[in-house]
Amino acid sequence: MKTIQRLFLFLFATLGVIHQCPAQQDQPAFKVIAFFTARNDPAHISFVHEANKWFPAMALKYHFRYDSTNNWNNLNDTFLARYQVVLFLDTRPETPEQRKAFETYMQRGGGWMGFHFAAFALPGSAVPDNWPWYHNQFLGSGNYVSNTWRPTAAVLKAELKKHPALKGIPASFRTAPNEWYRWQHDLRKNPDIDILLSIDSSSFPLGTGPKPQEIWHSGYYPVVWSNKKYRMMYFNMGHNDIDYEHHTNQELSFTFTNPVQNQLVLNTLLWLGGQGNQGGKAQ
Repeated sequence: MKTIQRLFLFLFATLGVIHQCPAQQDQPAFKVIAFFTARNDPAHISFVHEANKWFPAMALKYHFRYDSTNNWNNLNDTFLARYQVVLFLDTRPETPEQRKAFETYMQRGGGWMGFHFAAFALPGSAVPDNWPWYHNQFLGSGNYVSNTWRPTAAVLKAELKKHPALKGIPASFRTAPNEWYRWQHDLRKNPDIDILLSIDSSSFPLGTGPKPQEIWHSGYYPVVWSNKKYRMMYFNMGHNDIDYEHHTNQELSFTFTNPVQNQLVLNTLLWLGGQGNQGGKAQ
Protein backbone atom coordinates (compact mmCIF):
# COMPACT_ATOMS: atom_id res chain seq x y z
CA MET A 1 0.00 0.00 0.00
CA LYS A 2 2.82 2.40 0.85
CA THR A 3 4.41 1.72 -2.55
CA ILE A 4 1.15 2.59 -4.30
CA GLN A 5 0.82 5.77 -2.26
CA ARG A 6 4.35 6.85 -3.14
CA LEU A 7 3.67 6.17 -6.82
CA PHE A 8 0.51 8.26 -6.66
CA LEU A 9 2.32 11.16 -5.01
CA PHE A 10 5.10 10.96 -7.59
CA LEU A 11 2.64 11.07 -10.47
CA PHE A 12 0.74 13.93 -8.84
CA ALA A 13 3.92 16.01 -8.50
CA THR A 14 5.15 15.10 -12.00
CA LEU A 15 1.97 15.54 -14.00
CA GLY A 16 0.55 18.53 -12.16
CA VAL A 17 -3.16 19.06 -11.68
CA ILE A 18 -5.89 19.52 -14.25
CA HIS A 19 -8.70 21.38 -12.53
CA GLN A 20 -12.05 20.67 -14.12
CA CYS A 21 -15.09 22.85 -13.69
CA PRO A 22 -17.77 20.81 -11.85
CA ALA A 23 -21.21 20.04 -13.27
CA GLN A 24 -20.32 21.03 -16.81
CA GLN A 25 -22.29 20.02 -19.89
CA ASP A 26 -21.59 16.59 -21.42
CA GLN A 27 -21.47 18.26 -24.82
CA PRO A 28 -20.13 21.78 -24.29
CA ALA A 29 -20.13 24.30 -27.11
CA PHE A 30 -16.32 24.39 -26.93
CA LYS A 31 -13.52 23.50 -24.54
CA VAL A 32 -10.96 25.82 -22.92
CA ILE A 33 -7.70 24.91 -21.22
CA ALA A 34 -5.90 27.54 -19.13
CA PHE A 35 -2.18 27.19 -18.38
CA PHE A 36 -0.70 28.98 -15.38
CA THR A 37 2.35 29.02 -13.11
CA ALA A 38 1.27 31.16 -10.13
CA ARG A 39 4.54 30.92 -8.22
CA ASN A 40 6.36 34.23 -7.99
CA ASP A 41 4.67 37.64 -8.07
CA PRO A 42 1.73 37.81 -5.60
CA ALA A 43 -0.08 40.17 -8.01
CA HIS A 44 0.01 37.58 -10.79
CA ILE A 45 -0.89 34.78 -8.39
CA SER A 46 -3.89 36.81 -7.22
CA PHE A 47 -5.04 37.25 -10.81
CA VAL A 48 -4.68 33.53 -11.56
CA HIS A 49 -6.80 32.60 -8.55
CA GLU A 50 -9.38 35.15 -9.62
CA ALA A 51 -9.43 33.88 -13.19
CA ASN A 52 -9.82 30.28 -12.07
CA LYS A 53 -13.00 31.28 -10.25
CA TRP A 54 -14.47 33.66 -12.84
CA PHE A 55 -14.00 31.52 -15.95
CA PRO A 56 -15.69 28.41 -14.48
CA ALA A 57 -18.67 30.59 -13.54
CA MET A 58 -18.89 31.80 -17.14
CA ALA A 59 -18.48 28.23 -18.40
CA LEU A 60 -21.52 27.08 -16.44
CA LYS A 61 -23.57 29.99 -17.70
CA TYR A 62 -22.57 29.83 -21.37
CA HIS A 63 -22.15 26.07 -21.75
CA PHE A 64 -18.48 25.75 -22.54
CA ARG A 65 -15.93 23.66 -20.64
CA TYR A 66 -13.12 25.31 -18.68
CA ASP A 67 -10.17 23.32 -17.38
CA SER A 68 -6.90 24.64 -15.97
CA THR A 69 -3.47 23.16 -15.34
CA ASN A 70 -0.16 24.21 -13.85
CA ASN A 71 1.70 21.49 -15.76
CA TRP A 72 3.16 23.07 -18.88
CA ASN A 73 4.20 19.63 -20.14
CA ASN A 74 0.52 19.22 -21.03
CA LEU A 75 1.27 21.66 -23.83
CA ASN A 76 1.64 18.86 -26.37
CA ASP A 77 -0.19 17.84 -29.54
CA THR A 78 -2.23 15.05 -27.97
CA PHE A 79 -3.44 17.07 -25.00
CA LEU A 80 -4.18 20.25 -26.99
CA ALA A 81 -6.29 18.29 -29.49
CA ARG A 82 -9.01 18.11 -26.80
CA TYR A 83 -9.47 21.89 -26.69
CA GLN A 84 -10.56 24.68 -29.01
CA VAL A 85 -9.11 27.55 -26.93
CA VAL A 86 -5.90 27.85 -24.91
CA LEU A 87 -5.34 30.51 -22.23
CA PHE A 88 -1.99 31.67 -20.83
CA LEU A 89 -2.94 33.26 -17.52
CA ASP A 90 0.44 34.46 -16.30
CA THR A 91 3.48 33.00 -18.08
CA ARG A 92 4.58 31.32 -21.31
CA PRO A 93 5.97 27.87 -22.21
CA GLU A 94 9.73 27.53 -21.87
CA THR A 95 10.84 24.23 -23.37
CA PRO A 96 11.36 23.72 -27.12
CA GLU A 97 8.82 20.87 -27.14
CA GLN A 98 6.11 22.96 -25.47
CA ARG A 99 6.73 25.89 -27.76
CA LYS A 100 6.64 23.78 -30.90
CA ALA A 101 3.35 22.19 -29.83
CA PHE A 102 1.81 25.62 -29.22
CA GLU A 103 3.03 27.00 -32.55
CA THR A 104 1.60 23.98 -34.36
CA TYR A 105 -1.69 24.34 -32.49
CA MET A 106 -2.06 27.97 -33.53
CA GLN A 107 -1.07 27.30 -37.14
CA ARG A 108 -3.78 24.63 -37.29
CA GLY A 109 -6.45 27.14 -36.26
CA GLY A 110 -6.55 26.83 -32.48
CA GLY A 111 -7.71 29.77 -30.37
CA TRP A 112 -5.61 31.61 -27.80
CA MET A 113 -6.09 34.30 -25.19
CA GLY A 114 -3.16 35.64 -23.17
CA PHE A 115 -2.98 38.00 -20.21
CA HIS A 116 -0.41 40.52 -19.01
CA PHE A 117 2.82 38.69 -18.09
CA ALA A 118 2.21 36.03 -20.76
CA ALA A 119 3.74 38.48 -23.27
CA PHE A 120 6.69 39.52 -21.11
CA ALA A 121 10.27 39.08 -22.35
CA LEU A 122 13.33 41.09 -21.37
CA PRO A 123 16.96 40.48 -22.37
CA GLY A 124 19.08 39.33 -19.44
CA SER A 125 16.08 38.65 -17.19
CA ALA A 126 14.60 35.42 -15.85
CA VAL A 127 12.26 35.59 -18.89
CA PRO A 128 14.71 36.25 -21.76
CA ASP A 129 13.96 37.18 -25.35
CA ASN A 130 14.56 33.67 -26.68
CA TRP A 131 11.32 32.96 -28.58
CA PRO A 132 11.28 35.19 -31.69
CA TRP A 133 8.21 33.57 -33.31
CA TYR A 134 6.03 34.19 -30.27
CA HIS A 135 7.08 37.73 -29.38
CA ASN A 136 7.84 39.18 -32.83
CA GLN A 137 5.53 37.33 -35.22
CA PHE A 138 2.64 36.01 -33.15
CA LEU A 139 2.24 38.85 -30.63
CA GLY A 140 4.12 41.41 -32.71
CA SER A 141 5.09 43.37 -29.60
CA GLY A 142 8.70 42.30 -29.19
CA ASN A 143 10.28 42.79 -25.78
CA TYR A 144 8.85 44.47 -22.71
CA VAL A 145 10.30 48.00 -22.33
CA SER A 146 8.73 49.63 -19.25
CA ASN A 147 5.65 49.81 -17.07
CA THR A 148 3.52 52.13 -14.99
CA TRP A 149 3.44 51.89 -11.19
CA ARG A 150 1.40 51.60 -8.98
CA PRO A 151 -1.36 49.53 -10.57
CA THR A 152 -3.84 52.18 -11.69
CA ALA A 153 -7.14 52.22 -13.57
CA ALA A 154 -6.97 53.64 -17.10
CA VAL A 155 -9.51 54.93 -19.59
CA LEU A 156 -9.39 52.83 -22.77
CA LYS A 157 -10.71 53.81 -26.18
CA ALA A 158 -12.04 51.44 -28.84
CA GLU A 159 -9.96 51.33 -32.03
CA LEU A 160 -11.80 48.65 -34.03
CA LYS A 161 -15.45 48.98 -33.11
CA LYS A 162 -16.73 46.35 -35.58
CA HIS A 163 -14.74 43.52 -34.01
CA PRO A 164 -17.00 40.87 -32.35
CA ALA A 165 -15.04 41.23 -29.09
CA LEU A 166 -16.19 44.84 -28.81
CA LYS A 167 -19.90 44.06 -29.15
CA GLY A 168 -21.74 46.08 -26.51
CA ILE A 169 -18.51 47.73 -25.31
CA PRO A 170 -18.67 51.55 -25.10
CA ALA A 171 -16.36 53.75 -27.15
CA SER A 172 -14.39 54.38 -23.98
CA PHE A 173 -14.48 52.94 -20.47
CA ARG A 174 -12.50 52.88 -17.26
CA THR A 175 -10.72 49.64 -16.36
CA ALA A 176 -9.87 47.89 -13.13
CA PRO A 177 -6.44 48.84 -11.71
CA ASN A 178 -3.54 47.33 -13.64
CA GLU A 179 0.18 47.62 -14.24
CA TRP A 180 0.44 48.80 -17.86
CA TYR A 181 3.23 47.67 -20.20
CA ARG A 182 5.09 49.43 -22.99
CA TRP A 183 6.55 47.36 -25.81
CA GLN A 184 9.52 47.35 -28.16
CA HIS A 185 7.57 47.44 -31.44
CA ASP A 186 4.97 49.93 -32.66
CA LEU A 187 2.01 47.67 -33.36
CA ARG A 188 0.41 50.33 -35.56
CA LYS A 189 3.08 49.62 -38.18
CA ASN A 190 2.34 45.89 -38.31
CA PRO A 191 -0.28 45.10 -41.00
CA ASP A 192 -1.08 41.77 -39.33
CA ILE A 193 -2.13 43.37 -36.05
CA ASP A 194 -5.62 44.61 -35.21
CA ILE A 195 -5.51 46.93 -32.20
CA LEU A 196 -8.85 46.81 -30.40
CA LEU A 197 -8.18 49.05 -27.41
CA SER A 198 -5.53 51.59 -26.45
CA ILE A 199 -5.02 53.96 -23.55
CA ASP A 200 -7.03 57.16 -23.96
CA SER A 201 -5.20 60.44 -23.42
CA SER A 202 -7.62 61.32 -20.61
CA SER A 203 -5.79 58.67 -18.54
CA PHE A 204 -2.63 60.78 -18.28
CA PRO A 205 -0.82 61.06 -16.00
CA LEU A 206 -1.04 57.29 -15.62
CA GLY A 207 0.65 55.74 -12.58
CA THR A 208 1.70 57.23 -9.28
CA GLY A 209 5.39 56.29 -9.05
CA PRO A 210 7.40 56.79 -6.88
CA LYS A 211 9.89 56.67 -9.79
CA PRO A 212 9.24 59.39 -12.42
CA GLN A 213 9.58 56.88 -15.29
CA GLU A 214 6.73 54.88 -13.78
CA ILE A 215 4.30 57.70 -14.51
CA TRP A 216 3.25 58.13 -18.17
CA HIS A 217 2.31 61.62 -19.33
CA SER A 218 1.83 61.00 -23.04
CA GLY A 219 2.25 58.43 -25.78
CA TYR A 220 0.39 55.67 -27.60
CA TYR A 221 -0.10 52.38 -25.72
CA PRO A 222 -2.13 49.48 -27.18
CA VAL A 223 -3.49 47.14 -24.52
CA VAL A 224 -5.74 44.66 -26.37
CA TRP A 225 -4.90 43.36 -29.82
CA SER A 226 -5.24 40.45 -32.22
CA ASN A 227 -3.16 39.01 -35.06
CA LYS A 228 -5.09 38.45 -38.32
CA LYS A 229 -3.03 35.36 -39.12
CA TYR A 230 -4.24 33.53 -36.02
CA ARG A 231 -7.28 33.13 -33.78
CA MET A 232 -5.88 35.02 -30.83
CA MET A 233 -6.22 37.98 -28.49
CA TYR A 234 -3.81 39.50 -26.00
CA PHE A 235 -4.92 41.49 -22.94
CA ASN A 236 -2.48 43.70 -21.04
CA MET A 237 -4.74 43.29 -17.99
CA GLY A 238 -3.84 40.73 -15.33
CA HIS A 239 -1.95 42.42 -12.47
CA ASN A 240 -3.83 43.09 -9.23
CA ASP A 241 -2.65 45.70 -6.75
CA ILE A 242 -0.82 44.24 -3.74
CA ASP A 243 0.40 45.81 -0.51
CA TYR A 244 4.10 45.23 -1.03
CA GLU A 245 5.18 48.29 0.93
CA HIS A 246 3.97 47.03 4.30
CA HIS A 247 4.98 43.43 3.53
CA THR A 248 1.46 42.16 4.06
CA ASN A 249 0.84 41.07 0.43
CA GLN A 250 -2.78 42.05 1.00
CA GLU A 251 -4.82 42.25 -2.20
CA LEU A 252 -5.83 45.86 -2.81
CA SER A 253 -7.63 45.45 -6.13
CA PHE A 254 -9.06 42.77 -8.41
CA THR A 255 -9.34 42.43 -12.18
CA PHE A 256 -12.72 40.72 -12.56
CA THR A 257 -14.67 43.34 -10.63
CA ASN A 258 -15.11 45.57 -13.69
CA PRO A 259 -18.33 44.72 -15.61
CA VAL A 260 -17.29 46.29 -18.93
CA GLN A 261 -13.88 44.66 -18.85
CA ASN A 262 -15.50 41.33 -17.96
CA GLN A 263 -17.84 41.67 -20.93
CA LEU A 264 -14.86 42.25 -23.20
CA VAL A 265 -13.14 39.09 -21.96
CA LEU A 266 -16.34 37.04 -22.32
CA ASN A 267 -16.99 38.39 -25.83
CA THR A 268 -13.46 37.45 -26.81
CA LEU A 269 -13.70 33.95 -25.41
CA LEU A 270 -17.02 33.27 -27.16
CA TRP A 271 -15.52 34.62 -30.39
CA LEU A 272 -12.47 32.37 -30.09
CA GLY A 273 -14.74 29.44 -29.32
CA GLY A 274 -16.82 30.05 -32.43
CA GLN A 275 -19.76 31.52 -30.50
CA GLY A 276 -19.08 35.19 -31.27
CA ASN A 277 -22.46 35.96 -32.81
CA GLN A 278 -24.43 34.59 -29.85
CA GLY A 279 -23.25 37.14 -27.32
CA GLY A 280 -23.70 36.92 -23.60
CA LYS A 281 -23.79 39.02 -20.46
CA ALA A 282 -20.86 38.78 -18.08
CA GLN A 283 -21.60 39.11 -14.39
